[in-house]
Amino acid sequence: MTETEVYRILEWFSHAGVSDVACDAPRIRRKTQKDISTLAELKEAIARADTPLKKCALNMVFGVGNENADILLLGEAPGAEEDKQGIPFVGQSGQLLDKILAAVGLDRTRVYITNILPWRPPGNRTPTNQEIELFRPYVLKHIALVDPKVVICLGGTAAKALLQTSSGIMQLRGKRIRTAGISAEIIPTFHPAYLLRSPSQKREAWIDFLRATQPQISSGV
Repeated sequence: MTETEVYRILEWFSHAGVSDVACDAPRIRRKTQKDISTLAELKEAIARADTPLKKCALNMVFGVGNENADILLLGEAPGAEEDKQGIPFVGQSGQLLDKILAAVGLDRTRVYITNILPWRPPGNRTPTNQEIELFRPYVLKHIALVDPKVVICLGGTAAKALLQTSSGIMQLRGKRIRTAGISAEIIPTFHPAYLLRSPSQKREAWIDFLRATQPQISSGV
């Protein structure tokens, strides 16, 4: 039916004295967490999330890398450069992360990288508990869809959000941790941004990454 024909029908109803038409409102059904079965669907669902972070950011930063990777890297939130490009870990921290990956025989084609928050918080502040609570279900779905063997949490915020613990990164780093709802083993380590400020800890981070790629390496190394 053309637009002209629609107008003619409406005009006929108007001349007949009809001012209102009662009908069932169409139902718009959005996918729930259980309905989401692909990363593309997850990205669409996150894009619809109701959060003020959208107003402060330039781009949503979803995830990048091998979607069938054995290792998933989970960061905190996008920084300024990530916000500009819409890609996780492309700034100075990302350059250091690439070097760490290369040191253990990996690169971005063999891992998957994402963050707890998909939008940059104003001023690069730490994510709030409310923001973490909002996006944690999406993070769990993200991990489930990639289905890695190991999740490396980059920094205390990512580790505490995923494990729902108050323990700091100094207590958690290097440990192999299992938690309900996640099939992968979780290994927290230092965030690359922290390593830029504290280069003496790079060796510890390198050991943590070795543990992720070489299971025979124990926490006592």
